[in-house]
Amino acid sequence: MASLPTSIPTLPSQRPPSSSPSLSSLLQTQIAPAEPHFSLPSFTTRASHNHHKCFLFTHFTRTYMQKTVFSSAKRVLYCSNITNLSTSNLFDEMCGFFSLFQRIGIGERETEWLFNNNPLLKFVSVEALHRRILSLQSVGIEEFEVSKLILKCPDILTSDEIDGLIVFLCNELEGKIDSKQMQCLLITTEPRLLVGFDKKVRLLINHGIPKEKIAHILNNVNLNKAVCLKSVEEIKEKIAFLSRFGGVDLIVHQPRLLNYDLGTQLIPRIEVLLELSGGDEKATGDVLRKLPAVLSYSVGHLESHVEFFRSYAGFADPEIFKLVLVFPNVFSASRKRKLLPRVEFLKQCGLNSDEIFKFLVKAPLFLALSFENLSCKLVFLVKIGYKYRTKELVTAMGAVTRTSCENLQKMIGLLLTYGFSCEDIMVMSKKHPQMLQYSHSSLEKKIDYLVGEIGRELGELLAFPAFLGYKLDDRIKHRYEVKRRTIGEGMSLNKLLSVSSERFSTKNKKKNLNSLANNRSASDS
Repeated sequence: MASLPTSIPTLPSQRPPSSSPSLSSLLQTQIAPAEPHFSLPSFTTRASHNHHKCFLFTHFTRTYMQKTVFSSAKRVLYCSNITNLSTSNLFDEMCGFFSLFQRIGIGERETEWLFNNNPLLKFVSVEALHRRILSLQSVGIEEFEVSKLILKCPDILTSDEIDGLIVFLCNELEGKIDSKQMQCLLITTEPRLLVGFDKKVRLLINHGIPKEKIAHILNNVNLNKAVCLKSVEEIKEKIAFLSRFGGVDLIVHQPRLLNYDLGTQLIPRIEVLLELSGGDEKATGDVLRKLPAVLSYSVGHLESHVEFFRSYAGFADPEIFKLVLVFPNVFSASRKRKLLPRVEFLKQCGLNSDEIFKFLVKAPLFLALSFENLSCKLVFLVKIGYKYRTKELVTAMGAVTRTSCENLQKMIGLLLTYGFSCEDIMVMSKKHPQMLQYSHSSLEKKIDYLVGEIGRELGELLAFPAFLGYKLDDRIKHRYEVKRRTIGEGMSLNKLLSVSSERFSTKNKKKNLNSLANNRSASDS
């Protein structure tokens, strides 16, 4: 395609006398559009305010047009080797073209460029061009964007394949494809490759993709790569292969999978995970369903992360796969900036390979959080008494990965206001590390209930900090009210809350039955 000149001269924007006849009245019969074969929005004209981009024909007299547009028309027709039009027909025909294009912001010199770079325009009527512009607007492309699209791809004015595509998008997909997607498709795709677009989309629907999801998928892929450049057979093979690992669900959650080549991208990447899992397709599918985007990483990227855990952390392949299964985003963590320094920190704290593996499976976010986030939490832990580079510190760090720095600060501040010391907080968190990640507002309600409703001492939390981890309404209040009726106030919090729900219900039923039997025997006597 010939390139559009970067500098396009325009005609002077002078205004004719008010008595001069309007050219729009002279051209009304030239550009009356024929009715399109499917419903389209009305064509709206727009007067461009940028006089350096285009001019309005309605501001010129017929005399001025004869000197400018007609001379331009002669240049266009000369370049197009059109010599079989009379002077009158030449003027009328070209006025229609120039007026139509200028309505959407395409100026005189740009119009000449279009005729010079798309010879087929000489065989197309003004009415046909008008219908094509209307059809482009019908799929959501704004008038100004239509003009830019035409100048980038003059072929869209004359290619027969465009009509079939637009009819399909309007009628079957109800115009739900984003206009930016449409523009990108038309700019990057040769018109001949648009043939069969409808058939390929229907193929996706026939293979299980819900019709209500198809617009979402098409709006989130490269339509040229995913549809136009792929044959029907290639799309079938890709869907059949992915069906072993989640199929439709994978495509819906990560439409970009359709962009990838089956043989050179998808199969090699999945084989890396299959090898780690020992050939377990179900477990590999679980990883992909959790994070379909893992397939966006190259084979080299995936293998480099696997090799890091093998060689530096000392993990076996089953351990690496279990970590990936728990936290697929491990592949998104930078080896140099995150994985290496954090595994090194765990080693410095005295953990061996087995202990590092167990820690990371329980607290995988340790590998993903920012340095600022972790360093802030580390400071809080050291301030309450944890020693640096110890296993106890690592355990506490694992707990605080699941909370924010703000909540951690408020939680420690709350316990201090109740009279606990930093040493007390450390003792409690060593017994029950999870307390470090609990919401400060939830802790406040539970402590208030313990002291105010049950009438216990705060010191009991030092012996049984796990109290703070039970649900207030569903477990603490419910069990306390049930037991208070049978054994009174002096019950052990540990025995009250730590027993399983099933065992608690069984014991409670037995006690109720015994109590009922005792009451009956007392009444009989």
